[in-house]
Amino acid sequence: MAPAAELTAQEYRFNSVVINGNERIGDSAIIARAGIRRGQAISGGQLNDAYQALQNSGLFESVAIEPRGGTLVITVTELPTLNRVSFEGNRRIKDEVLTQIVKSQERRVFNPTQAEADAAAIAEAYSNEGRLSARVEPRIIRRDQNRVDLVFEIFEGDNVEIERLSFVGNRKYSDRRLRRVLGTKQAGLFRRLVKRDTFVEGRIEVDKQLLSDFYFSRGYVDMRTTAVNGELTEERDGYFVSYNITEGQQFKFGAVNVVSEMNGVDAGTYRDIVKIRPGVVYSPTLIETDISRLERQAIRDGVDFMRVEPRIDRNDRDLTLDVTYVLSRGPRVFVERIDIEGNTTTLDQVIRREFDSVEGDPFNPREIRQAAERIRALGYFETAEVNAREGSSGEQVVVDVDVEEKPTGSLNFGGSFSNNDGVGVAVSFAEDNFLGRGQKLSLSISTAETATRYGINFVEPRLLGRDLAFGLTLDYAETNSSFSSFNTKRLIFRPSLTFPLSENSRLQVRYSAQEMEMIARNTPNNGLTLQDDIDAGALFSSALGYEYTYDTRLAGLDPTSGVLLQFSQDFAGLGGDNKFIKTTAKAVGEKKVFNEEITLRATLEGGALAWNSGNNRITDRFILLPSMMRGFEPGGIGPRDIGGTANDPLGGNFYLAARFDVGFPLGLPEEYGVTGGLFYDVGNLWDLSDVNLNGGTVVGESGSFRHVVGVSLFWNTPVGPLQFNFSKALKKEVYDKEQSFEITLRTEF
Repeated sequence: MAPAAELTAQEYRFNSVVINGNERIGDSAIIARAGIRRGQAISGGQLNDAYQALQNSGLFESVAIEPRGGTLVITVTELPTLNRVSFEGNRRIKDEVLTQIVKSQERRVFNPTQAEADAAAIAEAYSNEGRLSARVEPRIIRRDQNRVDLVFEIFEGDNVEIERLSFVGNRKYSDRRLRRVLGTKQAGLFRRLVKRDTFVEGRIEVDKQLLSDFYFSRGYVDMRTTAVNGELTEERDGYFVSYNITEGQQFKFGAVNVVSEMNGVDAGTYRDIVKIRPGVVYSPTLIETDISRLERQAIRDGVDFMRVEPRIDRNDRDLTLDVTYVLSRGPRVFVERIDIEGNTTTLDQVIRREFDSVEGDPFNPREIRQAAERIRALGYFETAEVNAREGSSGEQVVVDVDVEEKPTGSLNFGGSFSNNDGVGVAVSFAEDNFLGRGQKLSLSISTAETATRYGINFVEPRLLGRDLAFGLTLDYAETNSSFSSFNTKRLIFRPSLTFPLSENSRLQVRYSAQEMEMIARNTPNNGLTLQDDIDAGALFSSALGYEYTYDTRLAGLDPTSGVLLQFSQDFAGLGGDNKFIKTTAKAVGEKKVFNEEITLRATLEGGALAWNSGNNRITDRFILLPSMMRGFEPGGIGPRDIGGTANDPLGGNFYLAARFDVGFPLGLPEEYGVTGGLFYDVGNLWDLSDVNLNGGTVVGESGSFRHVVGVSLFWNTPVGPLQFNFSKALKKEVYDKEQSFEITLRTEF
């Protein structure tokens, strides 16, 4: 037998390395990347590693390594330099936005892999806009000096709309009601203008959370979204989206109690603070609100580090949830500091004032979460993340606030139309974060067939760093009265302070300085009473006033109902030409019934003018407008001067009006935005005490109640809400001015 030959790995040793084809990259840089040293023995495997290192460097289109005796020849073809990045075929997404998406940069080495990744990123951006059929192709155009232009050829395709949103498993609430909860909408009449009807996969999770919040706030604690199915139509231009849900049973609050595990803390003291009562429909929001009340009371009592833990016991037999608030001592952790990043315009103090805690205070995780919500609610930031991390020791916490700002200024153009005031145009500029201080400044100019108005409004929401809003209004208006034969010029200066009295109530105190001039427009036809008002010329009034507001429509115990109460008074006589007390009151109650398909609303309002001295003119008295009493023209009811050829409304010192509304769907697809309503109004306007009637022939001074019924049609169009009112007066006076049809449209764009 012949002996077997020994197998040895092939080795190379090079005395010199020759580089070919490189222009921008030096020989030494290529040799360093290859990891080859002159005179060092290397194996075939190491030679392959050198090839892979050069090929994967992202610098070369091709690489070749060839040993030639004692010389190693490396031949490369360099990737070109990216001369220009451009986009073709894009209309829906502008170049400026796409430039922020792509990572290929001009005057850098062109990377084909990165170009493909950029094309995929652009396609994803179009997918998020609902254009699932969008295609993006990266193309290169060769230039001299080894340069290329990169062009992304974009085929945008059509929107893939949601043709139908449906639900499976819902027994309590209809598909129509649940569709109003979702942020995503069905494609409707105005599908070209509405962008929320496009299918975006990322919205599904948000919509699922919205559904959960809706059910949980109404006591359905077992509600689950088990699946979401989306089916593409055969034409691939629409989606059918179906939510499979399990509603479960509705739970209410059972026994509500407070117990203390802290020495020296009496639970009975805190039990009276809890607002939830047995029998109320369960809602996690109500529990959070109660916990906040208890913790705020602990701070007022000087009890630090108190934590409130809600323990919930479920009673399936009677469908109730017993809640026990346990007062315990939390860990002794303090806020070391609050770090704020990302705010290039907004001052730190604007963000810091949303925290109830400052450096050195006890750390309360709940308060930090609530501060985060308040910061997001400011509307100044695209994103706002608030997180806590361990500080310099285990007893210190650093709160990090990371925000991304967004534009807060706006230039608005608006329009309005009504058969009383005609067509109107408005232009306004508003800045919600003036000079980064969180202040609001707005300038407005509006003009209609019957009015021209110029206004400046300024609000400092946190005067002296407290929950105290300072407002300043300067307003000048010229009006052509739509219900009488005179024009007016009015200048108002009004500073105010507004502050909370409780969770749902606020109080505003204000000062008003007003100059009002009445100008005759049709003197021969003016009545004697009205002419006397006009002859008085420009009069100045100076008044102190206040307004109390109590509103539970957004933060009440029941998400299906709410109450608004307002009461205001103005006391004129601090100088000026007039002395009077003007009082107004308003109460609004709203309730959704029949599984929230129908909305019931009742409004009661009234006013009283107690005159002391000066000229009591029509511009000072109350006038019933269609927004207060439907079925009549502005000034269409109340005392009138009908002497001679005159027919002038005179207003009244007292008024009372009640409005009852029922809103309901019409059975049309809700994406059309058309709903209906019924209303019944009753109102009265009377009394001309302290008025110089000047021998005029006045009727209606003693007043009488008018009754009106009607139907409404509401249409939420893309250019604004359009409302049609058809009414019939059941009881009126012969001298009243009835208006059986009214149409209004208001919009901003």
